[in-house]
Amino acid sequence: MPKYSYVALDAHGKETKGTIEVASQNEAIGRVKEMGFFPTKIVEAEKPQEKVSRKKSKAAPRSGGKRKGGALDIQIKIPGLSGRVKPKVLTTFTRQLATLVDAGLPLLRGLRVLEKQERNATLRGILSELALAIEGGSTFSEALAQHPKVFNRLFVNMVKAGELGGVLEVVLKRLAEFSEKAQKIKGKVKAAMFYPIAVLIVATGIMILLLTFVIPRFQGVFEGMNVKMPKFTLFVLAVSSAVKNHFFVTSICVAVCVVVFMLIIRTRVGRLVWDKFKLKVPVLGPVISKVAIARFTRTLGTLVSSGVPILQALTIVKETAGNVIIANAVGGVHEAVKEGETITAPLEGSGVFPPMVVSMVDVGEQTGALPEMLLRIADNYDEEVDNAVSAMTSLLEPIMIIFLAVIVGSIVIAMFLPLIAMISNLSGSGGDSQ
Repeated sequence: MPKYSYVALDAHGKETKGTIEVASQNEAIGRVKEMGFFPTKIVEAEKPQEKVSRKKSKAAPRSGGKRKGGALDIQIKIPGLSGRVKPKVLTTFTRQLATLVDAGLPLLRGLRVLEKQERNATLRGILSELALAIEGGSTFSEALAQHPKVFNRLFVNMVKAGELGGVLEVVLKRLAEFSEKAQKIKGKVKAAMFYPIAVLIVATGIMILLLTFVIPRFQGVFEGMNVKMPKFTLFVLAVSSAVKNHFFVTSICVAVCVVVFMLIIRTRVGRLVWDKFKLKVPVLGPVISKVAIARFTRTLGTLVSSGVPILQALTIVKETAGNVIIANAVGGVHEAVKEGETITAPLEGSGVFPPMVVSMVDVGEQTGALPEMLLRIADNYDEEVDNAVSAMTSLLEPIMIIFLAVIVGSIVIAMFLPLIAMISNLSGSGGDSQ
């Protein structure tokens, strides 16, 4: 009967190792669970011959590839094609891993199964490295921490809490739900911004066409007319001439302005001013504010409910806030809690969070149900984000149409003002001759 080596966590989160003799791996899982442990790794014990062959393979010089069936498999890493994984792909992986672990499949085997079916080359390579790290004796959270570009501190710390509490499958489910809801909100905001961005692109294209093709033709007509040009018409003609005759220089100037703006908002002061402006700007500001509050409450609620200590959870929330104003407010909460105060007072003092959020957090603290209350706030704000996005879309449509009409209409009026002046002069001269 084969022997299986296992690594498991007891009820207090302490790691224990051992060997059991059973017929299959599934039976080994059941036996470990009957012993009151939570298995994190169960593999068949190696036979002496296998150990010798493995030692020989380790002693052999590596040439950048792995041998599979006697053939050398050379792996070439191309810069720019590895390092990051799209959030949607990572969410799918988390959900699938949670399902496999919840079904009783060992973590290592689950990773190997997902590695075989994964289409994303970057994630497939990372899954292979995770499996190798676990085989080498590392915990799942330690293996995840080796890939900070893919698995952020939120992901790693929640998995670590799940390992210590023996509820890894529960934590993975929460992570999957968290990622899915975050992607859902992000998708709705992106969909809402599609229309105004499309209108801006169309308006820019129309302006370039008018300035480089239509207006120069009017300019040729105006030069043959003995009419005094209005100032507005002269301004539009000057802009058209600058764009047409110095298109390359104009493009460079626009690009320089964009680059300078991007560099400014990367500075500490610039980012602070920009993030504050985003929260206060009409129409778009309320949506950004609601998304930030929903993200804060859901992240903190998910971390605390998964067993992450409150101070560590607040630090992670601050790093993943996505807005300096919100991050500073969370930092104030962290310092207050560190001094033994409650969360409610610094939240209220920040001036960022609405009274309803502060009141619900206060109730959660007093009743000992803070994680549940935070998640309830997040669900409520998810609905408010939906309503705010719908209202923003309804309001932006007429605004963008009016904007486009004003731009095009102003250029048309500037071109017709000299013609109106000429017609007026002709009418006046005709009346004088009579």
